[in-house]
Amino acid sequence: MRRRPPDTQEVGQAVAPSPREPPSQSKTPRVVIVTRKTEYEQLLERHATQQQAQFFLQGRQQNLSDVEARHRRFEAALRGVLQAVPAEWRRARVDRGDLDRFLFEPEDLVVAVGQDGLVANAAKYLAGQTVIGLNPDPERYEGVLVPHPPGAAGDLLATVVAGRAACEARTMVEAELDDGQRILALNEVFVGHRTHQSARYVVSLGDRSERQSSSGLIVATGTGATGWARSIHRERKGEVRLPRPADRRLAFFVREAWPSVATGTTLTEGLLGEGEALGVTSEMNEDGVIFGDGIEGDRLEFLWGRRVAVRVAPSSLNLMRG
Repeated sequence: MRRRPPDTQEVGQAVAPSPREPPSQSKTPRVVIVTRKTEYEQLLERHATQQQAQFFLQGRQQNLSDVEARHRRFEAALRGVLQAVPAEWRRARVDRGDLDRFLFEPEDLVVAVGQDGLVANAAKYLAGQTVIGLNPDPERYEGVLVPHPPGAAGDLLATVVAGRAACEARTMVEAELDDGQRILALNEVFVGHRTHQSARYVVSLGDRSERQSSSGLIVATGTGATGWARSIHRERKGEVRLPRPADRRLAFFVREAWPSVATGTTLTEGLLGEGEALGVTSEMNEDGVIFGDGIEGDRLEFLWGRRVAVRVAPSSLNLMRG
């Protein structure tokens, strides 16, 4: 995935040892704070004024004051995090929508302030940098990937710099097309039709191969086993055991495979170990897509004759434990 040079908020040059090592004491640490626009900010962007935003919400039995209160809580948490960064350290802030244009340095300390999905959004642009997830609203966010309170930011940063951080390497999934284009994801990769209607393809694993028509398929990591994959697994009551977040295995599920004279339903779920790949060859003339972690806007086209290999990614998310 290609990225252009960073915006003006970017500072410094990337000269560093392995990203899994603590930041060098001879170089000033840099903290990159990752956020996304709050619901309040999105409403004002869309409707221009508070009055128009309030009118819009009233039609849906919602109240702007509630949305604004959540925005204020987030802003207070973010201010506390910024104040916790030592004054002599370098810092940068990047919005979720700008991640594909931001250049991370190997020694960055990445701090995600928001919901769990924000960590997944950032993960595919990282290369082993330590990630600290801070939960500004525990009543609304599960905190699986953002387990820490914002008030702990200062202590957590100091722990990382001192080399005492307890981190876990969370497995990621990679989908690579036959022309070299690839997508990384922390939760899962989806292969199918853009509208989630019937997708036609040939799926293969080892010496097994089958032509299928389905609602698409997903290949999930252990982190993704708490989301979309879990829903499919519970409904199906299959024998596949979902992997744990650090397991170097993936689980795949075909959604609503259709049995017909031309398509089968025998290769619809299973596990992929490290070194194994699930192959899929498209038989869709239009609207075939591949995307990761539910971000449909960041997708690869998957049209007739194209082949994708989905496997355990060589890189992992280096997440600070809760």
